[in-house]
Amino acid sequence: MSIVVEELALGGNGLSVMVKDTIDIAGYPTRASSSALADAPAAGEHAYVVQSVLDAGCRITGKTSLHELAFGTTGLNAWTGTASNPRYPGYIPGGSSSGSAAAVAAGLCDFALGTDTGGSVRIPAACCGVFGLKPTFGRVSRQGVMPAHSTLDCVGPLALDMDRLIEAMHVIDPTFTSIPVPEHLAIGVVAVEANEQIHAVVNQALGRSRFKLLEQTLPGMAAAYGAGMVIINAETWAACGHLLQTGRVGNDVADRLRAASLTSAESVETAEIVRRAFTAEVDAALAITPILAMPTMPDFPLLVADAADTRAALGMTSLVRAFNLSGHPALSIPLESASGLPVGLQLIAAPGADELLCAVARELVRRLEE
Repeated sequence: MSIVVEELALGGNGLSVMVKDTIDIAGYPTRASSSALADAPAAGEHAYVVQSVLDAGCRITGKTSLHELAFGTTGLNAWTGTASNPRYPGYIPGGSSSGSAAAVAAGLCDFALGTDTGGSVRIPAACCGVFGLKPTFGRVSRQGVMPAHSTLDCVGPLALDMDRLIEAMHVIDPTFTSIPVPEHLAIGVVAVEANEQIHAVVNQALGRSRFKLLEQTLPGMAAAYGAGMVIINAETWAACGHLLQTGRVGNDVADRLRAASLTSAESVETAEIVRRAFTAEVDAALAITPILAMPTMPDFPLLVADAADTRAALGMTSLVRAFNLSGHPALSIPLESASGLPVGLQLIAAPGADELLCAVARELVRRLEE
């Protein structure tokens, strides 16, 4: 099962890094794990974030596989092979940054870079039992990242612990600084629909964290999820629709692209209205509690054998996609159920408050380990 699609040896002797194959590395093709891009030319220059990694003295050791064209949540890929889930064998690695999450979980690198358009860092992080951060939209440069245009997509790191995730943010975002957790910080626990066992694990962790907990609601989440789907469909069709002409796009992604082609301009306009309303709603909640919390996924990961229908699996993103629409930074912390299955705890912060988000996550994990 393929985690690494290209082995590399670039850079210095610092932290080892693997890079999702939607991010340009000069001299190597960016194929996005798609047969339709099998003959893509080599990238002429490094993506900005890759140059930042190299400038920091890190060593890039490979490009990682993904759900084809980054347009799916399971990570299943018939062309490259599906990345195995090192910690939870038989279960999906999650998508689309499946290879990056699996590489971290397998200990193949110190951190990996993924991209997150509708949960594509946080979902595989939760499935594979690692930490994953979707930074504030625009915080980390997308220059040299596929697709070239997106109002949702963010480059973000995955790592085995919060210290390493914070190191990764220092590398890929020169403006990132470490800060302490403010005294008397309160976390807003958002009421969402999820499996009772998932709620139990998340609520137990939040209770043990000893942070002050307040109840919060985000009534616009369902509408924001739908609007996020409209936007990703319109933007992915614009970026990748032409690849259908090759006849080499996998069936699951080809079906989604054909459905995405039907997205109307009117529905995009309506989605943008929802985007503005939901962004304001989240901002208002964060004015009460500077961190919001909820599960990353509403249920446990699917078994690979049960995950063939990509569109049926999209509900996995019901708790993450809305924050791509709004642009807020969001982070997934790995937890585990009594039955030994992975659970993600998602934290959300205000735009630009990535430092606070990481600081709270690190302190929360520290307290859980006491």
